[in-house]
Amino acid sequence: MTRAAQCLEASSRKAAASPDPRSTVAQERARQLGISNAEAVRRVGPDERRYAHYASGRREPYLSTLVRIADALGASPNWLLGVALKTTLDQHLAALIERFSNAANGMTKREVEFIQAEAIVAAKARC
Repeated sequence: MTRAAQCLEASSRKAAASPDPRSTVAQERARQLGISNAEAVRRVGPDERRYAHYASGRREPYLSTLVRIADALGASPNWLLGVALKTTLDQHLAALIERFSNAANGMTKREVEFIQAEAIVAAKARC
C-alpha cells in the first residue's frame, strides 16, 4: 500500500466520528463503485497525496486534481463538490444522467455510441 493510501485509510478512521460532508463524497463514490480507498488513490494517478488530503478533508484540491478525481471515480466535479441544482426538473434530469452514467460504465463503447446516436435522432425529431 502506498504512503498516500495509508494516510487516507488512517484519516478515514480518524474522521469517522465527525466526517466533513464534502470530504466524504469521494469516499462514498468509491464505495458505490465497489473499490477501496487505496484503489481510488491508484486510479487518480501521480497525485496520490493530494487525493488523500482531499478525501480526508485536510485540503481542498486544485481544479486539475478535482477533475482527475472526478474522472477516476466516474463522477462530475460539480457532484463531488455538492453543487446543488436550481430546479426540480434539473434535479430529475441530473438523477437520470447519473443513472445513465453508472449504467454506461458497464457498457461497451459501441453500445454507448449506439445510445448516443439514438439520442441525436430523437433530439432532431423534436425540432
